[in-house]
Amino acid sequence: MADPAQVPPDVRELVDAVEHPVRRRDAETLLDLMSRATGETPHRDGSIVGFGRYRYEYASGRSGDAVAAGFAPRKARTVVYLMDGIDAHREDLERLGPHQHGVGCLYLKDLERVDLAVLERIVADSYRTLTAGTYGLRAREGGT
Repeated sequence: MADPAQVPPDVRELVDAVEHPVRRRDAETLLDLMSRATGETPHRDGSIVGFGRYRYEYASGRSGDAVAAGFAPRKARTVVYLMDGIDAHREDLERLGPHQHGVGCLYLKDLERVDLAVLERIVADSYRTLTAGTYGLRAREGGT
């Protein structure tokens, strides 16, 4: 369970408002896991619980900053954001357990069914990649 003193009130409010008991339990687990994996304190970014920020600049010239690691407890499943792209984590994803994914999102229905050590490694690797300097790839280009 995340140290209550380290969870800002707006993040606590978001997690406590999750109605589905499995999503709420998984959100508590992810608060701990992502805090360890990133060394960051959680912050709220809309409906996302974020950890740290990264700077991106694409070849098109578009640039900005975004959450470096994060999750969102959605109604149907929890979303873990991997903005360096799913392909960058292909080998670990084979060992993760039941999941679905998009280009930069990992969808998990129940964290008790996945290998949390593998998930923590994926989050840590993604965070390290994104925060190593200005990141220049879009999620669909990551890991290639």
